[in-house]
Amino acid sequence: MLPPEHLDQPDEEPLLSDPDDDELYEHYRISVDPGQNLMRIDRFLTERLPNATRTKVQNAIDTESVKVNGNAVKASYKIKPRDMITVSLPHPPRETDILPENIPLNIVYEDDELLVLNKPAGMVVHPAYSNWSGTLVNALVYHFQNLPTSRNGAIRPGLVHRIDKDTSGLMVIAKTEFAMTHLARQFFEHTIERTYNALVWGEPKEPAGTIRGHIGRSLRDRKVQAVFPDGSQGKHAVTHYRVLKQLHYVSLVECKLETGRTHQIRAHMQYLGHPLFNDATYGGDRILRGNSVGSYKSFVQNCFALIPRQALHAKSLGFEHPRTRQWLQFDSEFPDDFRAVLTKWENYLDKR
Repeated sequence: MLPPEHLDQPDEEPLLSDPDDDELYEHYRISVDPGQNLMRIDRFLTERLPNATRTKVQNAIDTESVKVNGNAVKASYKIKPRDMITVSLPHPPRETDILPENIPLNIVYEDDELLVLNKPAGMVVHPAYSNWSGTLVNALVYHFQNLPTSRNGAIRPGLVHRIDKDTSGLMVIAKTEFAMTHLARQFFEHTIERTYNALVWGEPKEPAGTIRGHIGRSLRDRKVQAVFPDGSQGKHAVTHYRVLKQLHYVSLVECKLETGRTHQIRAHMQYLGHPLFNDATYGGDRILRGNSVGSYKSFVQNCFALIPRQALHAKSLGFEHPRTRQWLQFDSEFPDDFRAVLTKWENYLDKR
């Protein structure tokens, strides 16, 4: 099976190893970036690992559960570029257990090979770290038996791509190994058509264009993605955009993905100077156009309240059916929160 390029996995993805004599399981293996600055390992792991407190990290270091290049270190050790850090604990990672949950799914198409669904904003796709339940995968394993996996048997039932927790919209799910392989190849070869609609701050100078710039983890904040136009970091990423409607302080933009990197549209639009409306991770959750006072300030705050997430929706999806080889094309309506905030901006512009 092709390694699906579109499933970007973090370096610290939990890996289950064979138990040694001490019954330790490798939970994290982190390869330090070549451009990483010197930093105490306890601070580095606290920032890098989800739900990790300084106390938990220090306890792991004190019990020699944390090793750098195979050697135990002290909390004061300063990591260097290309260090290999492993964290081993006396219990297997919980990601190996996926509990079926009776969560309703909004299925827009289904046959023997695949299904297309409309994911609501707020739903995590795969259980991990702080989200062990209530995810799309929990729902899938309840409603469907024997879903195929990917990534050499990693537990990702039916998944051939993902969208962010707070992004709504269309996803395709494979129901057979054949469909998984065929769809993975389409993603790998960039023949899948994916169109997103985003409400962004400002009005792009060009009504249409292409954003090219490698995307990878920010060197300043590992929790966000950054654009590296010189290609020095990250992976090749291309987003084609077209302005659908200008609303003075904001714009409705259509984005077509040529590649599928983590947070690609969010990072690329920020790089272009037009962060997504109310995207707290990429600076769109504050007033970026217009005066931050008076009635306009109240208006924007009301808009934020209407859509308490980044204004991004996976609007359409097209691909070749694995068995019939027919082209399937799907489109979706805006969810209520997206429609409400868009209408509010349209009314505001009309009154002006």
